[in-house]
Amino acid sequence: MNAPQDLSFVTLITEAHILVQLIMVLLLIISVMSWTYIFRKSFAIRAARTQTEKFERSFWAGGNLHTLHESASRSRDQSGALARIFDAGMGEFIKGKQASDKRDPLDTGAVLDGARRAMRAAFQRELDALDSHLNFLASAGSVSPYIGLLGTVWGIMNAFRGLANVQQATLAAVAPGIAEALIATAIGLFAAIPAVVAYNRFTHDIDRLAIRFESFVEEFSNILQRQSR
Repeated sequence: MNAPQDLSFVTLITEAHILVQLIMVLLLIISVMSWTYIFRKSFAIRAARTQTEKFERSFWAGGNLHTLHESASRSRDQSGALARIFDAGMGEFIKGKQASDKRDPLDTGAVLDGARRAMRAAFQRELDALDSHLNFLASAGSVSPYIGLLGTVWGIMNAFRGLANVQQATLAAVAPGIAEALIATAIGLFAAIPAVVAYNRFTHDIDRLAIRFESFVEEFSNILQRQSR
C-alpha cells in the first residue's frame, strides 16, 4: 500500500472517525461564519471611519448648523454614525428650544440636558451596531482550539485502541490515527487565529471611533450651550 497516498490530507479526513469528521465540519462552519463576519465588519468599520471624517470636515467648516441638520436628517442611512448623533442632539435641541420659548424662556439647562441625553442615546445605539457579531468572533477564537482538541483526543484514543487488535505495535499502525486526529487541532487553530486577530483589531478600531464620538458629543454640547445664551 502506498503510504503517502494513505496519509494524504483528503484521505485522512475521509477515513477519520465519524465523531472527528463531525468536529471538523463544525469547525469549518465556525470558520466560514467567522470570515463572513470579519469581511462584513471590516467594511462596516471602514465605512464608519470614512463617514465620520467626512462629517467632521463638514461640521468644523463653520457652516450653518440648521442646514447641516437638515442634510443629516434627509440622508440618515448614508450620512454615518456621527451625523446621526448630531442629528439626534440638534433635533432635540430645536424641539426643546421651541417648547422652552413657550413655557419659560430661561429654562435652557433642561434643553441642553435633553440634547445631551439624545446624543448619548444615539451614541449607544451606534456603538451597539458596531459591536454586533464581535462576541461571535471572541467565542470562535476561544472555543475553536478546544473543539479541535476534542477531535484530537478522540482520534488518538481510537488509534491506541486499534493497537489492541494487532500482534505487534508499530508506528505505521498508529500513525494514520494520530495524523487524522492532529488535523482536527489544525482546523481548530485555523478557525481560531483569524477570529482572535480580527476581534482585537475591530475592538481597537471601535474604541477609537467611540472616543471620537464622545469628544464630539462634549464639543457639540459646548457649542449648543454658547448658542443658548
